[in-house]
Amino acid sequence: MSITSIRIADDVEKSLEVLSKKLDRSRNYLINQAIKEFLVRQSLEDSRWQDTLKALESIKAGKSIDEEDVNAWLNSWGTNDRKPPPK
Repeated sequence: MSITSIRIADDVEKSLEVLSKKLDRSRNYLINQAIKEFLVRQSLEDSRWQDTLKALESIKAGKSIDEEDVNAWLNSWGTNDRKPPPK
């Protein structure tokens, strides 16, 4: 494990100290957890952005499904006449 030095704003440090005592966890533990959660969220955002770029390219290429076809398919869910997904 490496050591990294950071500057924490006074108000953040106070909140961190209060939470540390409340949860009976070290400030180090809480900071590491916060960083891990941030990295997971950033990774998810990046993944969603990549999906968005792919979707935009698909639309530019003329590959799309009519809204009415999608709604008809979704409205058929839970009925005896379920429709296949539109293509």
